[in-house]
Formats: sequence, structure tokens, C-alpha cells
Amino acid sequence: MNRTLTFGVATLTLAALGAGYWLGARPAGHGQPAAEIGQTAAGTSATAQRKILYYRNPMGLPDTSPVPKKDPMGMDYIPVYDGEEPAGSSTELKISTEKVQKLGVRTEAAAMRALDRQLRAAGRVEADERKTFSISPKFEGYVEKLHVNVTGQAVSRGQPLFEVYSPELVSAQREYAIAAQGVQALQGGNEETRRGMQSLADASLTRLKNWDISAEQIKSLASQQESRRTLTFRSPVSGIVSEKKAIQGMRFEPGESLYQITDLSSVWVIADVFEQDIGQLKLGSKASVSIPAYPDKRFQGTVSYIYPSLNAETRTIPVRVELSNPQLLLKPAMFAQVEVSTGAGTPVLTVPNSAVIDSGKRALVLVQRAEGRFEPREVKLGLRGEQYIQVLEGVQANEEVVVAANFLIDAESNLKAAVGGFGHAAHGAAAPGAVNAPADAAKPTGQTKAVVHQAVGEIESMDPANATVMLKHDAIASLKWPAMSMEFKLANTALAQGLKTGQGVSFEFVERAPGEYVITGMKAQAKRPQATPSNSHSAH
Repeated sequence: MNRTLTFGVATLTLAALGAGYWLGARPAGHGQPAAEIGQTAAGTSATAQRKILYYRNPMGLPDTSPVPKKDPMGMDYIPVYDGEEPAGSSTELKISTEKVQKLGVRTEAAAMRALDRQLRAAGRVEADERKTFSISPKFEGYVEKLHVNVTGQAVSRGQPLFEVYSPELVSAQREYAIAAQGVQALQGGNEETRRGMQSLADASLTRLKNWDISAEQIKSLASQQESRRTLTFRSPVSGIVSEKKAIQGMRFEPGESLYQITDLSSVWVIADVFEQDIGQLKLGSKASVSIPAYPDKRFQGTVSYIYPSLNAETRTIPVRVELSNPQLLLKPAMFAQVEVSTGAGTPVLTVPNSAVIDSGKRALVLVQRAEGRFEPREVKLGLRGEQYIQVLEGVQANEEVVVAANFLIDAESNLKAAVGGFGHAAHGAAAPGAVNAPADAAKPTGQTKAVVHQAVGEIESMDPANATVMLKHDAIASLKWPAMSMEFKLANTALAQGLKTGQGVSFEFVERAPGEYVITGMKAQAKRPQATPSNSHSAH
């Protein structure tokens, strides 16, 4: 029994050894060695992991291709692999958690809010035009006596202002007195004659009324049955004498303004609102007015009118605010500061004001993609509130935006774009393995360092104001560029110091953003070598 079992085990062992020998000696894959099969399989796996999504324009133009091709200058399109960051995120900045804490970075989520904004404008106090009255006799005459002889004097309604003498007035009074006496004398006479006399009396009375003779004076004239030499003019309202042209003894013409009375119990404030803010104002909005003369007081008013004209010099539009002025504290021509609440009732997408970095040409916010990862986003802004500003495009709700230390991060991002991939190149030495790395080589996922390219060329022109230089460079093997002329940006204007147009140079540059090539090092070259794709870096 034991002998049979032993024999069976030995037989199986010999069969396994023979099968292994036969498999090892058998040609692999139509003559391909097993080692090569392993390498091929590994390469196939790597290729599958590094799938090419599309090819992008080497100069950063918004042009892509699903297949390899060349641009009009003969440069190859650059492949974009699966897993690589898209072109829009090429400026994403990664900062360590420790540096984030040191910078004091704080974020806040973009959210829907109703903006509460205080619109501020400078203005001035003016009299209410509807409460300004002019005293202008409608007949020719002379100023006999002045009862109010000072500009700025307060007067009450019905108070005597001045007395005038007019031959026309005396004649009209006599006509009325004679006609009135005739009407009384003909009470029992002929009806037709009595009506004629009454018509004459009524015409004389109408003439006096048209000259603004008060009913009280006319009644006195009718009762006394005699004309008066002078007529007294009284104030039609209570207010301030804002203008006085009457001088005792002077002669005046019909319609000439002798006094101007202004009621200051309510006044206007004319505020100059900037053109871009006028769309937020509404009639009836409540306004708060402060006057430098009374820093401890706030006057409340209402926006009553928006003028239809624009001041082309200041780009402002006048807005009228009506104020009550019972204590007469507000004087015409006083300077005023106006605040109008223009809160929007409908919630809009907003971010804190401190989150926006405004360069004048564009507005940016820094969006936190993950812990220590920030992406600059160009945004389109809308209404601006006291603490928040509306975002029309560029940010979605609930995205975290940087609200503190964003300028430090932005400065870090600009610095990183210029020297982030240099390694020791920032100190004058080329980064190991970076000089000859092809620009279209696939980078490992998450790698953010730029590739340093070296070339030689000749300066065609320089623009120090915009920190750019036009170079006629030789072929650049690392980018598969042919010899051509193109414009580069300078990381620092000091790089071009001492150089001049027509001078040969050797230079280093990086691709800071798609199509944006920045020179990080440049020096004069006495004699330019004959450039070929294989020796284009010989100057270094």
C-alpha cells in the first residue's frame, strides 16, 4: 500500500517537471522572448494609462486636434494626456499646509445673498423752488417807503414790505371811487343807466385787482370813497428775504422784481450721483443727509426726482432729495453728504469684497480646489454692496474663495509661474534633466514645475515699458520649433540691461501659461554659433 502511494507521488512530480521544461523551452509569441512580452505588456499598460485626449496648439491658441498635426509655422501640436490638468488650470498653485497657516489664509463660500448697499454722494442744500416768491408790481411807480430794508430778514405772511406811489394807481382808484359813487346815486334811476355805471365800476375794480391790490385795500378804498396816494405791498408768505432790489425813492418799471421771499421750512439737497450708480436709485427711496456744520445730527429725506441731464465733465447726474427744515438749520449752498439705501430684494450670488483682486483690466478670485490647492478665476462682477459683491460669471455657489491673504497667494502664484520649475536654475545653474526635456513630454499627474528651454538668437527690438523683447531665434529642439522671430516676455526688466538691438544672445525661458513664454535668463553672446537642432544649446 505504501509502496504504491510513493510511486504515484514520484510519477506526478516527474510530470510537473517535464511540463515546466517544455513550457520554458517553447518559443514565446511567434519567436518573441518572454522578457520582451513582459516589457511589451508593461508598455501597453503604461500607454493605456497615458491615453492622449487631444493635441493643443503649441502657441496657446484656442485650437485643438484629435490627431497629430502641425501649425502654419511647422511646429507640432502638443499632446494632452488623460489625467493632466486642463489648460485653464495650468496656473493652479499648491501651497503646503504650514505655509497656508503662516500666510493666514481664510476662505468663505460663495453664496446667495440680498445685497445691502449704501449709495453715497456729495451734494448741496438749495431752496425749494416751489416756495420762492418774487414781489413785482405790475404798474410803473416809485418806492416811497421801505418797511423791510435788509436782505436775509425774516418776514411773516402779510407783513408790510414797502409802499409805492404811482400816478396810474391814483387814477385807477379815482375812477373806481367815482364809479362806485355813481352806482349809489343811480339806485332809483333808469335801469339802463344804472347798469352802465355798474359796468364802469366793475371794470375799475377789475383793473385794481389785476394790479394785485388786496381785497382789504379795495374794501377800504370803497368805504372811504377817496383815493390813496400810496399803496402798501405785503409779503405773500412767511420766509426769508433772499433778494432785495428796492431802494427808497427809486423808480421801477412794470414787472421789475423788487423783493424775493423764500420759505425755508423745507429745502432740497441736490446730490451728484455717479453715472454707474444711477440705475440703483428709485423715486421714494429714503435718504440720510449729514451736514459738516452739524456732525451730531442726521437729517432724513426722500428722493423725489432724478434729473434727466448728465454732467459730461464729472459724469454725474443730479438727484433731488427733499428735507424738512423746521428749525431753519439748513441754509442754501451748505455742503451735504447723502446716503441712500439701495438694497436688492432678490438674492444674488455673492462673494466678500476682500475676495476680489482687481487689476484694472480684469477681476480675479482665488478658488480653493482642495487643501493647499488654489486656482485663480477671472470673474465678471455686478452690484457691489457694503461687504459683498455680486458675481455674474466665474464662480459657482458653495465654492470656497480666499478672503484673507489672497494678495500674498497671488504674488506667490506669479513668482511660481516664473521660477517654479527652475530648481537651481534660479541661481544660474540649469535644473538637472530639465534642459533637454521635450515640451510635449507627458508630465506625471500633479507635477506643476515648468520646463526650462535654452536657445540662442538675436535681439530685433525691445519694449522695456511692457517687459517684452522680440528675438530672432534659431531652431529649438526641445519644443520642435523651427528658426523664427517671436516676442517673449521678460521675468524681470533687469534681464535686458546692457543689451541692445541687433546683439546676439543666449537665453532660457519657460512656458508660464499656454502660449505665454517668459525669459528667465539672458546674456550677450559675442558670436552666434551655427544653429542646428542638435547643437542649439551649445552656448550653454
